[in-house]
Amino acid sequence: MALTSKGGQDDRAVLILAHGAGAPMDSPFMAEMAGLLEGYGVAVKRFEFDYMAARRTTGRKAPPPRAEKLLAEYQQVIDGETASRIIIGGKSLGGRVASMIAQHNFEAGRVRGLVCLGYPFHPPGKPERLRTAHLAEMTCPALIVQGENDPFGTRTEVAGYDLAGSIAFAWIEQGNHDLVPPKRTGITADAARARVAQHVYSFICNT
Repeated sequence: MALTSKGGQDDRAVLILAHGAGAPMDSPFMAEMAGLLEGYGVAVKRFEFDYMAARRTTGRKAPPPRAEKLLAEYQQVIDGETASRIIIGGKSLGGRVASMIAQHNFEAGRVRGLVCLGYPFHPPGKPERLRTAHLAEMTCPALIVQGENDPFGTRTEVAGYDLAGSIAFAWIEQGNHDLVPPKRTGITADAARARVAQHVYSFICNT
């Protein structure tokens, strides 16, 4: 399991951030988000699931395992963190895995909250295959930053889901799964991601 950590001082909030299904922990999205949040004083620890780390050595782009098979790897990272204020989360798949262990760790006093960047509510084109059952009873404070036009769950679709009141949303206007609006809006990817970082920082400050 590959890890990269910045800061990590015990008096700062630490955000453990896992990557999405197809991009590594040092992808442009992950690197930019980590940099923006570090600028706010948040220590960001990025890590890679074993299947992604293996791609670096084998060169083979094997598909990711089912999310349930990644829970232990994420838990290992949490258990190895010494900071007193821990927030967990990730991009897409990484956020989904974090959400599946957030409640247990919150009840145990290990984490303060959950941040999901582009949550995959369902596979694209398959809105009937929801991944929301565990989100209905969650009491762990959570923030989901979602593009309004995300094919994994649009704003219109999400409005009809049964989700816990502990989950807050920050919507990126006309945003896609990478939280970026179309070019016709005049909003650049950098500007959109800066807005995402502001939402995440505000959530962490109040968690």
